[in-house]
Amino acid sequence: MEYNRIMAVTGLPGLFELLSSKADGAIVRSLEDKSTKFVSSRVHNFSHLESIEVYTVRENVNLVDVFTAMQSIGGALPSEKDANAIKAYFQKVYPDMDFERVYSSDMKKMIKWYSILKDNNIEIKLSEAPAEEAEEVEEPVKEEKKAKAKAEPAEADATEEKPKKAAKPKKSADAEGEGAEEKPAKKAAAKKTAAKDDAEGGEEKPKKAARKKKTEE
Repeated sequence: MEYNRIMAVTGLPGLFELLSSKADGAIVRSLEDKSTKFVSSRVHNFSHLESIEVYTVRENVNLVDVFTAMQSIGGALPSEKDANAIKAYFQKVYPDMDFERVYSSDMKKMIKWYSILKDNNIEIKLSEAPAEEAEEVEEPVKEEKKAKAKAEPAEADATEEKPKKAAKPKKSADAEGEGAEEKPAKKAAAKKTAAKDDAEGGEEKPKKAARKKKTEE
């Protein structure tokens, strides 16, 4: 049983081992009577022991630091019912604790929790595995974002080139249209010249006939 899976649940006494998480709660096992049950997150709040900090006259410390100090001192623990004995105990074990902000009820919990951990032979230490796993999960996400960022400009360029390629056939079609317009114009001009020639030829013939008649006379 690992320390990073131990948690406290509001409204329930003692400590619990997290067995599995669900969307609406968690399945936990009591470290005291070993019973397993589902605890709804709508009714209860969960606090991992790894995430709990204790007020001191300097900076806050993790609960593990207090438990480690209790372990190094050793000896018998004070009774949970004697508030004065508990305060005197912590003044000796961890004198830097801020006793104005750490209440008697908090110190009683620390005594009880420490007793439960020792009874279950749980090694009291912080685990670095969750942080390492988080880094391993973040790295592929970053690489995936970079790959998407590289792919997006290429796709944008490809979409911009398509209209340019489609515009070329349109220009050639316009050129064909202009050529088609020129042909009728040339034919029309040819017809006009032919009509002029015919008209001129028609006028000259009568003139030549008239001259012949005059000579005969």
